[in-house]
Parts: sequence; structure tokens; C-alpha cells
Amino acid sequence: MTLFRALLAPLAAALIWTAAALPGLAAPASLADISRYLNGIQSAGTEFTQVNADGSTSSGRLLIKRPGRMRFEYAGDDTVVLASGGQVAIFDSKSNQPPEQYPLSKTPLNLILARQVDLTRSGMVVGHGEQDGMTTVTAQDPQRPEIGTITLFFETAPMRLAQWVVTDETGQQTLVRLGPLQQGDYPPSTFSITFESGRRG
Repeated sequence: MTLFRALLAPLAAALIWTAAALPGLAAPASLADISRYLNGIQSAGTEFTQVNADGSTSSGRLLIKRPGRMRFEYAGDDTVVLASGGQVAIFDSKSNQPPEQYPLSKTPLNLILARQVDLTRSGMVVGHGEQDGMTTVTAQDPQRPEIGTITLFFETAPMRLAQWVVTDETGQQTLVRLGPLQQGDYPPSTFSITFESGRRG
């Protein structure tokens, strides 16, 4: 799935998340306010819709448990992307092989899942503004800017992460839209790579 690469591309070290601005011509939310919002997210879930560069779409459920854990469940095919224990694992329903794994630090999931988010000190923000009433923050890997960017958008009050767009080195884009985050309590096995591997036999 395209989201795998969008999530796991090396530009990922550049993940920056954004928060809401006031409507109209109001100034965008500050990076400090965005950081406080993100640090307030502890355990939550939402639905997501993904629009790939070729126009195809997919959907599913996203679960977050900070610090360090996230789960993407794709509807209809038992594909799962798990972040846990410093790793990201891709469980592809169409493959009989063990899951592909990558260091979490090399993915765009890393910053949102950090124990303490501080975008003012990240050194990766290359754009910060407002678009269609939402605050936008664009980031890239400062060591490898040629490999692409990620831009995230938050709606206005109440502050809510609404979507992100990953632009790869060829200029192709993947959009992920999120529903409202809902607080939830999930058992540790939800985010366990070992447990998911055993469940699949």
C-alpha cells in the first residue's frame, strides 16, 4: 500500500504535526501551542481515509498510545502497520513473509510519538502558515531535503489534527484524512509486534 511508503520513507525523520489556527485571516497557531496539543494526546483512536497519488483510496482505523505506539488497521484486508518498541512493522495481508521492520526513528511517526514533543527545537520545520482556515507545518529531513516533505493540517477550535500530505522525491503525494480523535484505553497487545506476529501464525 502507498501509505506504507508514505509513512516509512526516509524523509520520515522529518515528521512534524500541526494544530489549529483561528478562522479567516487569523495568525497560525504557534509551534509551542502545537507542541502542547500533541503532548496532551495520550491514548486515542480515529478513522482515516487515504488518497494515493494515483487517485485510489483506502480506509481504516488509527490507534495511538503515546509515547512510542501507533497502529494502522486497513479495512477489508487485515493489513496492519504497527509502531512499538522503537520499531515499525508492516503486516501485509498478501504476504506470507515476516513483517517488514524499520527503526521508528527513521519514520515520520517518530515525532508525534516522542515522550516530549517540542517543535520549536526540532530543526526540521521549513514552512509554517495557514491554509483554508487550518494551520500548516511543513517539515523535511534537514540532512536529506531532496527526498521529500510532509505537511500536516489542523482544524480550528477545538484543536484537531485533520490531515497530512507526504510529498516524495518524485513529487507524488499521498493524503491521509483523519476523523476526530476519541480517547480510548487499549490493551498492551494492541501495539505488540510480537503478539501480532503470533496471531498471524
